[in-house]
Amino acid sequence: MRRYSNSPPPSDSKTPPSRGDLATLKTLLPYLWVYKWRVLLALLCLVGAKTANVGVPVVLKNLVDQMTITPDKPQALLVLPVAALVAYGLLRLSTTVFTELREFLFARVTQRAVRTIALKVFRHLHSLSLRFHLTRQTGGMTRDIERGTRSVGSLISYTLFNILPTLVEITLVLTYLVTHYDIWFSVITFTALVLYITFTVMVTDWRTHFRRTMNDLDSKANTKAIDSLLNYETVKYFGNEEYEAKRYDEGLQRYESAAVKSQTSLSLLNTGQSLIIASAVTLILWRATQGVIDGKMTLGDLVLVNAFMIQLYIPLNFLGVIYREIKQSLADMERLFSLLDQNREVGDAPDARTLLTHGATVKFSHVDFSYESKRQILFDVDFTIAAGSTTAVVGHSGSGKSTLSRLLYRFYEVNGGAITIDGQDLRSLTQASLRHAIGIVPQDTVLFNDSIEYNIAYGRPGASKEEIVAAARAASIHDFIESLPDGYASLVGERGLKLSGGEKQRVAIARTLLKNPAILIFDEATSALDSKAEQAIQAELKEISRSRTTMVIAHRLSTVADADQILVLDHGRIVERGTHQALLAAEGLYAQMWERQQAKGDDDLASPAPAAA
Repeated sequence: MRRYSNSPPPSDSKTPPSRGDLATLKTLLPYLWVYKWRVLLALLCLVGAKTANVGVPVVLKNLVDQMTITPDKPQALLVLPVAALVAYGLLRLSTTVFTELREFLFARVTQRAVRTIALKVFRHLHSLSLRFHLTRQTGGMTRDIERGTRSVGSLISYTLFNILPTLVEITLVLTYLVTHYDIWFSVITFTALVLYITFTVMVTDWRTHFRRTMNDLDSKANTKAIDSLLNYETVKYFGNEEYEAKRYDEGLQRYESAAVKSQTSLSLLNTGQSLIIASAVTLILWRATQGVIDGKMTLGDLVLVNAFMIQLYIPLNFLGVIYREIKQSLADMERLFSLLDQNREVGDAPDARTLLTHGATVKFSHVDFSYESKRQILFDVDFTIAAGSTTAVVGHSGSGKSTLSRLLYRFYEVNGGAITIDGQDLRSLTQASLRHAIGIVPQDTVLFNDSIEYNIAYGRPGASKEEIVAAARAASIHDFIESLPDGYASLVGERGLKLSGGEKQRVAIARTLLKNPAILIFDEATSALDSKAEQAIQAELKEISRSRTTMVIAHRLSTVADADQILVLDHGRIVERGTHQALLAAEGLYAQMWERQQAKGDDDLASPAPAAA
């Protein structure tokens, strides 16, 4: 038999290390490069739009020069420069056309990237172990996914449609200034841009602290206000209205202080940006004016240089906001991609094969298991469920009964020993084929917020209505469903809360029956039913499990008295095994539990213990 390492259980999940902005971008790029031709065409359109935009001031310069009266051209105002006017209009139109074409080409790239990433994260989350999902914070995780997928579009929009076009335009303008004018025009422009960007980035990073503090204080103040209003009666009982108002005002004062600092720093940012822009434009115009006076430049050149400066600095005015949004988008995407970095813990082996059942004999061979390294749950558990037979597992709460079903489903890996089905180690099988062969009716049934028909059909998507009704009849819930105004189309509500506990459990039974698995697990399958319903369903369950390998986990011993084999678990060890009569005759732990339950009317008298099962 193939050997497997029995590694210790993983420690509690830790927050993944920070990926960094560069690593996040590297992760994103492959999703965009799937449409590389669209990306390249969009970039060409971007260059085309900016080239047309830079060409507008050049044509405007020629137009001004043609309209300027000079001693050698006194007739300038009498000739309409049609070509220059047409070129000016076409360039303006081209800027818009290229920009919209870029948006059109990149729309599918962006949306497909968002869709692909969201779907990949969704699938990965479903592939993670039960340990991850038991420790996750669902609200925070869904917010991470929502913000992360939205930030993909935001990041592309800000970089491709704001930052990159500006950089292209800066390059084109600097190239034109270097090739057509004095070097000082380029030096002044370049120096001003470096100062502007450096100042903006530094102040924005500094301001982010104030903004984050504002958000935190706002949340805390709001939490106090809501908590106080929810506990309105308690506040009134103790006459603490002023005390609550004082606590709320303390939060508002801190928020006010942070808000003032944030606004002051914004004013500093705007003033500094304006100072850099004004100084650069003034120096540029001074050089251009001097050039006109010296006869080295025309009025058109003066207009051109001024137009270049305006075109460059208008988008840069939003650099602070854009930079902050890019940083936020990268942070949100980092949290999204960190979900993909979560270790699956339980994964299919590279050579995993499909489960082939020949009667479905289940064997636990000397199994040890721990959820946490410091607390072992199962100790040397060894038993066999023969094909087509029923084995019941009983014991006090916390003895490890439900852990057996989780290991059989391979939600966790065993720490020692092995579990096999028809001699095939679970670790050598694909998880999909393994779980296809097993059906479970859990103690706590959770339903989807959809119709009853949908929830039953979930056992085998694509089943016909007749098969769904047959499963409902077998689970003794068909008559109840038919009595509802909407019948099988009735909605069950969030987590099935519109149904009673017994009704939910019968839906779960019907769902499992529809799946028609080779192996059945009943984990307190009738615990939420009244005595009459339990007796009816017990008879159905016996009939259903007659030809299937069945494991029944129970507290009430009367429900498993006719099992082929009964295992008694105590603190993770099998302390007794045998038939009902043999165990009673042994006068051990099983006999004591039976006597106590019979004396108390067959109630569940399991001793309270930590719920590790």
